[in-house]
Formats: sequence, structure tokens, C-alpha cells
Amino acid sequence: MELKPGMSALVTGGGSGIGKALCIALAQKGLFVTVVDFSEENGREAASLVQNENKKFHGDLKVPSVMFIKCDVTNAGDLSAAFGKHVDTYGGLDICINCAGIAIKTLVYDDRSDGTSTWRHAVNVNLVAVIDGTRIASQIMRSGKKPGVIINIGSAAGLYPMNFDPIYSGTKAGVVMFTRSLAPLKRHGIRVNVLCPEFVQTNMAEQLSRRIIDVTGGYIKMEDIVNGTFELIKDESKAGACLWITKRRGMEYWPTPEEQRKYMLNLPKSKRMLTQNTFSTVQTPEFYEKIVVHTLSHNFRDATRLERVRLRLPVEPHNALVKIIYAGVNASDVNFSAGRYFSGGAKETAARLPLDAGFEAVGIVASVGDSVNHIKVGSPVALMTFGAYSEFTQVPAKHLLPVPRPDPEVVAMLTSGLTASIALEKAGQMASGQVVLVTAAAGGTGQFAVQLAKLAGNKVVATCGGKCKAALLSSLGVDRVINYQNEKIKDVLKKEFPRGADIIYESVGGEMFDLCLNALAVHGRLIVIGMISQYQGEHGWKPRNYTGLCDKILAKSQTVAGFFLIQYAHLWQDHLDKLFDLYASGKLKVSLDPKKFVGVASAPDAVEYLHSGKSVGKVVVCIDPSYSQTLAKL
Repeated sequence: MELKPGMSALVTGGGSGIGKALCIALAQKGLFVTVVDFSEENGREAASLVQNENKKFHGDLKVPSVMFIKCDVTNAGDLSAAFGKHVDTYGGLDICINCAGIAIKTLVYDDRSDGTSTWRHAVNVNLVAVIDGTRIASQIMRSGKKPGVIINIGSAAGLYPMNFDPIYSGTKAGVVMFTRSLAPLKRHGIRVNVLCPEFVQTNMAEQLSRRIIDVTGGYIKMEDIVNGTFELIKDESKAGACLWITKRRGMEYWPTPEEQRKYMLNLPKSKRMLTQNTFSTVQTPEFYEKIVVHTLSHNFRDATRLERVRLRLPVEPHNALVKIIYAGVNASDVNFSAGRYFSGGAKETAARLPLDAGFEAVGIVASVGDSVNHIKVGSPVALMTFGAYSEFTQVPAKHLLPVPRPDPEVVAMLTSGLTASIALEKAGQMASGQVVLVTAAAGGTGQFAVQLAKLAGNKVVATCGGKCKAALLSSLGVDRVINYQNEKIKDVLKKEFPRGADIIYESVGGEMFDLCLNALAVHGRLIVIGMISQYQGEHGWKPRNYTGLCDKILAKSQTVAGFFLIQYAHLWQDHLDKLFDLYASGKLKVSLDPKKFVGVASAPDAVEYLHSGKSVGKVVVCIDPSYSQTLAKL
């Protein structure tokens, strides 16, 4: 939701602390604000400051630009009346922020009273009033049939125990889980999110021991609270989201996708999605063409040939026949043609010839075996098995990945996108507030790595060679682009990032690997996803010796982690869904190299082009241009 002058917001607890800061920040955007607070003195002072900000946007008005309503939020009637007065004045409600909250000085297990003025009151203010405020606000928004956003102010104490005030910690935990459970309200155009800051310099926080504040790194700036709140308001993809803000780690969403997968019990998307979207029936020809490896060589063109073969029908019982529309090109195609991905010696690998080439593709199911009942003919699918450089391919149905459409952008999300997504999460253990360096960043996988690192709240540094590549990376939001044609990577990193990079996503190898290792921070993680500079030497890929590697990583408690996508197949579907959701919501851009490669026979040209260093974005081969044109019209 874009904040615009003339919109309206109601903020409980708006007379002091975080609530007051948010009231003023909303007024600075030109919003009409209702300040709800129990303290008349604080509330009127906040309202006066809001009015001063609003004067910049509004001249003569028939309604006040700000209202203060004295209200005990634990009184259901008074709270409902406050919302009613807001709606009567402004004609609706765009944003509600439930911010009222209190702490208690007496530990609940030492409290000899009935709790009416202590812990019971805290439960009513911190949790019950938030539930009631959310209930009222959501009903107003739904009845007005307009989109709205509700922000509940939780606390980091709701994410982990706070022993010196168990009631505060417990009620804020309730706010967090209550809010996260309201994600389905997005169907009605209402997004409810929760903000969980650590310590902010407010009257409440100043009552705590300074030692506790210092241990956590000190107070968070109120500016960070405002920025976090506005992110939750503006980001349309956030519904039921919990944004955690600390001085130590910056902003990060909780729980992480990895933690979520431990408890999510959704119906597998493979069955849902595969039955939702279907395309017209595919005509199966008598013959089709494919690229096969006939001799082992790192020179892809020499190793392969185009073959015309008979289509075998019917399809085997547990298999599916897929018509390929687009195939992805990867640097490691030359390793496959050289037999590097097979166990055993040269003789054993040569005995496997011929081999179907190509790792990844998207297409449409043309036929299924008798034992396959969860896939319909016409379903759009992706596959990551050998044989993608082909007009048709038959694969076990269980290996198919559901996709909404067989588009080239989806091809880019397969090997390239999944490698970045899974490697950063698993091998890089990426959080937020870190420095992330990505090499060869304008390539197929690099473009995903820089964007995912930015979306996680990190400072991103990216290397590339050429103006076009640098321009692409700048457009993707990279904080510092290093074009090695104009400046030395080593000098830039040493001068501008003397502490080093916390995570390095490395795909070049050779001298670049050495440079990256030297630029790795204490406790840093260097993820090796490839070494393209070593793939096409005179004698192909040759292992290098890295003298002193153990000494270096031991001295700084560093990690060098290899990443090979095939070993994470159990995570492909979840991460592919995540990437497509980000793409569909406009949060993720997919860059395709503009050079066109059409037909199966163009695959060797595409592989050579990729290794020329000229490509910008993902290189794809359009296997069937007639079908791609049909899809473009849909």
C-alpha cells in the first residue's frame, strides 16, 4: 500500500514512545491521524505535533487533520467508540496501528494481589486490546470494501523469553502468533503484520537496567522502527509477517523459511498446481530431434551432435512425456559433455555413451503412463534431468516440478535460481545486516543471488565485467558494483570493505577464489557454486591446489562450503515456489540475455556464447518457437 495524503490512520498508544513517533511519521506523509491514548497530556501533545506536520499538506479542511481521543483500550466500549468516531470523521480507515502496551515491575510469581491492577491489567492492555483493536479495524475495512493494513506492535520479548517480565513476554508472544494467524485476511484485501523491535529509548525501556540494554548492543533508533513499520505497510506481499528488529542484526523476518518448513503441513503444491493450469493437447510426432554427447570432451560442440530419433510410445507406466518449450544453458554443460559428473574412470564413463545433453527445461505434458494419476496432459512443468536439449523427453513423473507457465523466466529460476536460493540459505546461512559479495553477478545465478541477499536486508557487493552488466546490477539494487574492466576488485574491497564480506557467493574460481578468500570476514562463509574460469582450459577442468587454505580459515574461524544443487533435490519445489511468488509480486526480476537461440540445433552455439563472457542474464534456448509464440498470446 502506497501512503498518500488524504488517507487515514488510527494509532492506539499514540501519545508516547513508538506510537507517537509513528503518528508523526504518518502525518509527514500527509495522512489524517487519530491519536488514541489514556494520557490526555501526552495525547494532546502528540496531536499538536501531528497537526504541525499536516499543515504542509492540507489547507482549509472541513474535517480536522488530527484527532485526539482519550481512551482506556481495555474498555471495549470506549475502544469501539474511538474507532467509530474516526470512521464518522474520515469516512473509513486505511491503517490501524495497535501500539498500546505496558510493563509491570512485580514478577507475577511474587504478586500476592488478584492481579487486577498488575498482571491482569497488563494482559488486557498488551494482548486483549490488540485482539479487539484488530477485530474492530478489520471489520471496518471489510465493510468499506477497501484494502487496509493493520500493524500490531509486538516485541522481541515475544520471540524469546524475557525473564524479568514474564507477563510482558507472554502477552507479546500472543500478539505475534495472533497476528501471524491472520494471514488469510489478505483474501479480503486486509494485511495484518507485527513489528517486533528489541529495545527502543522510550519511558518504558528506560526503566530497565542499562546493563540489559548494553548487552543487546544498545537502543535501536526510532528511525529504524518507522522504516520497519512502513515496509510492512507498503510491501503487498507481507501478510501475517513478523519483522524482527535488533541493534545487533538489523531487520529480519521471523521465522526463517527453514524454520517454517519444520511445521508447515500444506497440501503438496505439486498436486495442487499441476491440476490448476492446463494447455491445449500436444501433438506427438513420429520423430523428434535432440542433442546427444557422442564423445567425451570439454568442447561441447565437438562432443555433441544433433540426432533425429523415433518417439517411443506408449509412455512407460510411471513416466510422463514432456514437450520442451525452453531449455536453460549452464556453464557446467561442458563438464557434462566431458563426463565429469559420473563416477568411475574414463572407460566406465565412455561406456555410458551416448548421453542426452541439457540439464533443465520447461514444457507441457504431452502424455502420461498408466500408473500416473496426479498429472494431467497439458500441465505446464519444469524438469531438471538429463536430456533437456530435446524436443521431447520422457522422465519419471515424480521428478516433474509444477510451474504456473512454461516461460523462459521460469527456466532461469531452475538451476540458476534454485542454486542461489538454496545455497544462500543452507551453505551461507544468510541472515540480515551482513555484507554479501557475489562474483560473476550479472550471470544466470548471480542475478538471483544479489536480489535475494538484498531482499533479506543485506549490503550487496557484486563483481562483473562490462558497462551493460554493471547497469543491470545497479538496476537490481546492488549497493556497490565493481566493474573489473575499470577498477581492481582487490583494491575496492580492501579500501571500502576492510572488515571483509560475511558471505561470498563464488562461481569463477582460480584467482578470483584466492581473492575472495582473502576478502572473507572473521566467521565468514565462502560458498563455492562453480569455477567457470577453469572449465575450458586446454585440457578441460583440472583441479587446483590451494596451499595454505586450512591455515587461513582456521585463523579467522571461516567456512568454505561447496554447493552442488543435485544434493538438495528435496528442497527444489519449496524454493521454486518461493522464487515464483517473489517474481509474480514484482519483488524479483528475472533478466534473460537478449541474444536469441532458436531450435535444438542452436544449443552448441548457446553454450559457446555463455562461455564467451558476453552474456548478460540467463541464456536460454527456445526449442519450439511456434509454441512460444502461442504462449505469449495467452
